[in-house]
Amino acid sequence: MIFDYTIDSPATAHSRLVLAHGAGASMQSDFMQHMSSLLCERGIEVVRFNFEYMQTIQQTGKRRPPEKADKLLSHFSALLAHLESTYCALPLFIGGKSMGGRMATLLLPDSLARGAVVFGYPFHPPGKPEKLRTAHLLQPDKPVCILQGERDTFGTRAELPGFKLAATVEVNWLPDGDHSLKPRKSSGYTYQTNMQSAAEYAASFIHTHTTQVNL
Repeated sequence: MIFDYTIDSPATAHSRLVLAHGAGASMQSDFMQHMSSLLCERGIEVVRFNFEYMQTIQQTGKRRPPEKADKLLSHFSALLAHLESTYCALPLFIGGKSMGGRMATLLLPDSLARGAVVFGYPFHPPGKPEKLRTAHLLQPDKPVCILQGERDTFGTRAELPGFKLAATVEVNWLPDGDHSLKPRKSSGYTYQTNMQSAAEYAASFIHTHTTQVNL
């Protein structure tokens, strides 16, 4: 198995977040790079990586859909084992953007990660609220932090009561944000502010669940 990843490290890291990309954008996307930079400023080492199908897209220049969940999870799990055997140990968290975040929550119970962080969870396909992707979030045994735009078409703030998530799943809302956390200009909010807020929520979650384990 071939791994394609990059490690963004602060001067002093207190934890590690392995961050998976969304279905249509690679680890080099503006969102992935921007969020990684913001988290590094907060003492979190971020490992960004490309799933195998995205590696193929970059090699061939031809678009293709994501692989099935079992193959994505196998790659994600193998990368975690590789990182554990290759780099110094740090408290581990996993997460991702949209699809990558969903894969992290599916992998979480069987991983060494202490929790998962998701930027834009795909609660359901846009326009299909009946097709929920929340069964595994009803009783997770590890904490999950979701950073969601209030008007995300994959799951809006108004829909949240119908998701019936476990108490171990926290959802933090970004004002007027879409699936990429971007607000409309007319809202009075800014994308930079939402990204900063999302990074603060994520860093606070990671810090809390790092220090709790060490008590």
